[in-house]
Amino acid sequence: MIKNFYIYVSASFDPYLNLAKEKLLFDRCGHGDMILYLWQNEKTVVIGKNQNPLAECNLHAMKKDGIRLARRLSGGGAVYHDSGNLNFTFISADAPDACERNTDIICRACEMLGIPSVRSGRNDITVQDKKFSGNAFYHSEGKFCHHGTILIQSDFEALEKYLTPSKLKLSAKGVKSVRSRVINLASLSPELTPEKMSELIIKATELTLGQKPEKIPKLDRKSIEIVASEYSSDEYLYGKTAPYTLEFYERFSWGEVSVRLNIESGRIAHAALYTDAMDEALSVKFEKLLCGTKFEKKFVEEALLTEIEPHFAKDLADMMFREI
Repeated sequence: MIKNFYIYVSASFDPYLNLAKEKLLFDRCGHGDMILYLWQNEKTVVIGKNQNPLAECNLHAMKKDGIRLARRLSGGGAVYHDSGNLNFTFISADAPDACERNTDIICRACEMLGIPSVRSGRNDITVQDKKFSGNAFYHSEGKFCHHGTILIQSDFEALEKYLTPSKLKLSAKGVKSVRSRVINLASLSPELTPEKMSELIIKATELTLGQKPEKIPKLDRKSIEIVASEYSSDEYLYGKTAPYTLEFYERFSWGEVSVRLNIESGRIAHAALYTDAMDEALSVKFEKLLCGTKFEKKFVEEALLTEIEPHFAKDLADMMFREI
């Protein structure tokens, strides 16, 4: 049950400051609280926690054009943010119905515009079978963070230029380009702006919860800058590149996966997993469980099954040994 409803609207367009604010709001959220955080980034590609930016972004074009790279704490795929895109974050206690409730709020805001929308697939909200909102999630310490994008007046030429999803991903969706499967809400409601959409989301949340919001106490500027500094570092954005001798790649119903292994004396010395799967902890578990494991299917699958969901573990083991 939500006892206290808070709103925080960021005035910054800096992705590192905005993601730092989200992290601090998550840490601050107490039992019985819900925090609605609304924010925008200027010209930024945001990748999921477990993605490899070399495979997801056109880094050369981004550097040339001054487009920033950011990495969020949730799983899922890469997205392009600009001033025509509104980002929302719901933070609350982890509950079975939290995701559905939050998605219904976004759909309710769209209904106020006369736009019928539906939840589609594992993490999208669509209208006319086209995506205008991609969502991602993470859980920690009994709390749930659900955040997503809303395309309102976004630059689709830029989106297509800077995002480089695999041909496998687009093929699985039966389309030829990124642009062909997304839609700006302003194309259906010409007067719509990010500011107006923010107002509608706040109103829809009030109606859903049956209560008026409070403004959350001011965040500490120094704390924001410390977290933002970490989030903008090359180590955080690009990670450490370990040597590898084997590489595997496949798309499953639950996500696209790239695995890199370095094998020494028949054992896995280094393991890396890049994925757009929604489980933000999957890569860390995979790397931890396989390091030092004998490179045989039986031992790899047994190691993965200790902490990873059975169907994920089986798919990963099958992928690595299918052609060996």
